[in-house]
Amino acid sequence: MKPEDKQQSDSDDSFKHSRLYQQLLSEQNEILKHKWIESEKSGHDIGYERALIDWIRHHREGWRAVSQKNKGSEGSQKTE
Repeated sequence: MKPEDKQQSDSDDSFKHSRLYQQLLSEQNEILKHKWIESEKSGHDIGYERALIDWIRHHREGWRAVSQKNKGSEGSQKTE
């Protein structure tokens, strides 16, 4: 393995563990759930783009508020 390949690999690994990347994955998961639910309601696949836009317009703000609240309470919980 070339030294520059190792550096790129290390950089990719650290990014994958970043809070930003984890939040992106969580949002993507919620969008896919929303797509499935709305597709079931309408009887056909609504597509990712439509689900994405609808989720952002109607659910993202509330989801982020709850997500941030949950992350804050996780840090304050005591472990026994």
